[in-house]
Amino acid sequence: MEPPWMDDLADDLQSISFNSTTTTTATDINRSTSSGSETTWTTATYSARHNLSTTFKSTAPSGNPCLDAIRLAGSESGGNLSLTDLRFINRIGAGDIGSVYLSEIKRSSSSSTSSPAVFAAKVMDKRELASRNKEGRAKTEREILEMLDHPFLPTLYASLESPKWSCLLTEFCPGGDLHVLRQRQPCKRFPESAVRFYASEVVVALEYLHMLDIVYRDLKPENVLVRSDGHIMLTDFDLSLKCDGSTSTPAQVFSDHNRPNPPSSADHYAFDPPKVTSSSCILPNCIVPSVSCFNPRRKRKTKLGNQRGVQFVAEPVDVRSMSFVGTHEYLAPEIVSGEGHGSAVDWWTLGIFMFELFYGVTPFRGMDNELTLANIVARALEFPKEPVIPAMAKDLISQLLVKDPAWRLGSTMGASAIKQHSFFQGVNWALLRCTTPPFVPPPFTNREVVSDDSCSDTAVEYY
Repeated sequence: MEPPWMDDLADDLQSISFNSTTTTTATDINRSTSSGSETTWTTATYSARHNLSTTFKSTAPSGNPCLDAIRLAGSESGGNLSLTDLRFINRIGAGDIGSVYLSEIKRSSSSSTSSPAVFAAKVMDKRELASRNKEGRAKTEREILEMLDHPFLPTLYASLESPKWSCLLTEFCPGGDLHVLRQRQPCKRFPESAVRFYASEVVVALEYLHMLDIVYRDLKPENVLVRSDGHIMLTDFDLSLKCDGSTSTPAQVFSDHNRPNPPSSADHYAFDPPKVTSSSCILPNCIVPSVSCFNPRRKRKTKLGNQRGVQFVAEPVDVRSMSFVGTHEYLAPEIVSGEGHGSAVDWWTLGIFMFELFYGVTPFRGMDNELTLANIVARALEFPKEPVIPAMAKDLISQLLVKDPAWRLGSTMGASAIKQHSFFQGVNWALLRCTTPPFVPPPFTNREVVSDDSCSDTAVEYY
């Protein structure tokens, strides 16, 4: 069933067409399909019915069918692309601030007879955004997408604006997301080699975002899409934190002699955090443990692996936010407790992400959201008996899921420390793009996008 505002969109744009109303991606709150971009230029035009603004990439080389289709449509309409030029085919995702549709650009009779290029079009209702105070999130997502230029992050092909609607045209990934793909695996779990492949590409994507002073904050299998070549693409940036570059850590070079130890929680941040009152915590006092989970009796030293030599670190480990954002099962303890958080939350979510790929469940899930949050803060990490996974995988996940962010792997030296872990031994980080993926989707030759809504909870037994 289409959201009510899509009827308004159809009425507003008489030439719009929907060939299907099938929802093809199972979604949850704050879970949607998003996208990204490079250098852009903007042009505005006024038509008889709409004030339309179009932003699209102008510096990318030709040969990309999506960009070529946009350029052709723009040239045929006088240099401007509008929502009336799009044909919406299937709904492939729905999130908190909009819905994502498989779409294509309508072709004129003079256009090529070859198969039209398809896009993922994220459509947002400006009135709905304003009424729910979500305009800032939509603006942040667009700004982030316009910054991105990375093989494992989205390409923003065009941004379309009208008085009522905002639309982002991005790359369509025919392989779906890792949540659906995991459901199709034997026992609904990925083997070790697949987890290593997907985790390594996520690591370098997060490293790139951190170097742009962006904290992702919403890593989960639903937000990791599989491209046509089998490599991944992170999506959905409306919950991301776009930091002020003046507050982030400058680039640093470490050798064996000056490699830092994890700081104590007292000096982890460059400035004193605001006082936290009981009302600022998301959990009631009866659930939050009386002893802070951020001051364990026995602090473990972060293992940096066997690799030695000079290391380059350029990630914003000092930034701090007091926002409560994310998906419940993936929230880091510092977000739940309201003590402020920085880029270390992305390494926590990497640990949850790997745990779910291995076991098919997240480690702290409770009977309801409140109990899930309590488990995140208070319960120790436990590994199911089955399946049996390598000790080095457990060790990496354990170091990523340290509740004190100051002692979490990656909090001090970013992705550099994570890449050196023995779980990633043999990974050629410089040639990830050339690595053979564990799954390559079949050629996308039709408009039928198959969904898999048969996701059932998996019962596990703990020690």
